Amino acid sequence: MAAPTDPGAPPPDEPAAASLEAATQATRSLHGLSAELTARLPQLLEAMRSVGTGLELHTTLDRICETAAELTDAKYAAIGVVAEDGDGLADFVYSGIDEEAARLIGRLPDGHKGLLGALIHDPVTVRLANLADDPRSCGFPAHHPPMHTFLGLPIRVQGEIFGNLYLTEKHGGGEFNDDDLNMVRVLATEAGIAIGNARLYEAAKQRERWIDGSVAVTTALLSGGDADDALQVVAEQSRHLSDSAAGIVMLPAEEGGMEIVAVDADGPSTALGVIVPPESEIISELLDGKAVFVDDAATDTRMLTGLAQDYGPSMMLPLQSGGRVLGTLVMTRARGERPFSEAERTLATQFASQAALALVSADAQRDRERLAVLEDRDRIARDLHDLVIQRLFATGMMLETAQRRSVVPEVQAGVGKAVDELDTTIQEIRTAIFALQQGPTEAPSGLRTKVVREINMAAVPLGFKPSYRFLGPVDTVVGELTGKHLIAALREALSNAFRHAEADRIDVVVDATVLLPDGRQGVRLTVADDGVGIKEGGRRSGLKNLQKRAESLGGASWHGAGLDGDGTTVVWQAPH
Repeated sequence: MAAPTDPGAPPPDEPAAASLEAATQATRSLHGLSAELTARLPQLLEAMRSVGTGLELHTTLDRICETAAELTDAKYAAIGVVAEDGDGLADFVYSGIDEEAARLIGRLPDGHKGLLGALIHDPVTVRLANLADDPRSCGFPAHHPPMHTFLGLPIRVQGEIFGNLYLTEKHGGGEFNDDDLNMVRVLATEAGIAIGNARLYEAAKQRERWIDGSVAVTTALLSGGDADDALQVVAEQSRHLSDSAAGIVMLPAEEGGMEIVAVDADGPSTALGVIVPPESEIISELLDGKAVFVDDAATDTRMLTGLAQDYGPSMMLPLQSGGRVLGTLVMTRARGERPFSEAERTLATQFASQAALALVSADAQRDRERLAVLEDRDRIARDLHDLVIQRLFATGMMLETAQRRSVVPEVQAGVGKAVDELDTTIQEIRTAIFALQQGPTEAPSGLRTKVVREINMAAVPLGFKPSYRFLGPVDTVVGELTGKHLIAALREALSNAFRHAEADRIDVVVDATVLLPDGRQGVRLTVADDGVGIKEGGRRSGLKNLQKRAESLGGASWHGAGLDGDGTTVVWQAPH
């Protein structure tokens, strides 16, 4: 018997024993056969060897069909894979029909009626001279090629029915004879062994993929990055591993129910931020820590019709750890796709448990990091109070003593100014100590915060802090890409002002209510100064960079007179 070609995945003992039994049955079946069949034995042995090579399940099924057709001189061959629940066919692999003919025929057989359905519930060998004469036959769909002679027999894998092998239309118009039947029986036995090995191999590969996905999720959650990005990794991995149309992560909402916080699906998603109300029967089960499996999301009355209308088989698995439900992981396939198998449900449930554990570990890690920050802030505050302020205070007293002893008015004035600066510095340090003792605040990471951060950074080389204003919902309407370019444009404009403007005043305005010339909504950045303006013949590389950056987004950039008629105003705008 042929063994799997992958040395890293040797067949287990049970398939090996089954292979030995197949050889025994083959020997018994071939005693006393006709001379014609004896002459075909090399072909049978080659067919058995061919069927046993390779470990990919679907490739193995294709090979069995082609080999069986060649062995019996049949024009068409097919294997109907019985569904796990025994109701219909989970897969239908065929040979002899080209792609164009298959497209015209349309939907593959589902095994719910006709002779194929009967063989699912009564898996016996059937040999017919004319399919149409069997009372169980229900005919063929339009564009289906004519088929008359028929031979069907079950394929067993480790004693259980895997499916049925069908052969039709023997070349030359003859019927399938006893020799054909005996040879196909031997082939079917070997096919069962090959299928068993392929299923074990695919199960091992599938488990390996899910383990790799769990590692990727754990790494993302524990990397210390943004929590939203980590949840997006969970959605992406769940969709990829389960071969779904969408992967979704929901977390409990403050007002009850669950909020969709991460989505990975084809095309743009409008589901982010949608809150599934707590009255939903499914949400109630999920919050109780129960997994929910749906055959067709579009027609299940428990689903949200607006979001589920394009989806079919779905898994909704609670993300829970220590009895606490942290959220829900949803994997859903398109309508008409195959349902999730028991193996997939088990692996997905294990993946959800691992993701929940990673969420808990990530929360604990962030708590430890926050505690470390708090302890460090407390230490810095104590050092500032006990060391820095005391030394500054002592230095101020020494300067005051020197001021009283000095008889030179200019020296007295200079020392007095230094003492005032020390007093101001001490007050600023005390303010900083108070802020440190209050603990860190969760600053928003929106566009406003980034703009203010750039302005504060520019204040150091400028020697003064530019003023700034925001118009409209800057944080909510400006997209991520446009926001990144706007920050880069602001940095360029402030840098130009520092290097060339010699300004004493700079005003920054970010306006998210702008209507662009083409009718689109946009955002406009204005940076105006009271400096010397742009010198004639001076370099304009910075302004060209601003213009290119705006045009890459479909926007524009220009410059004009600055504050009170002096200096320069730089304007940069782009669609949201």
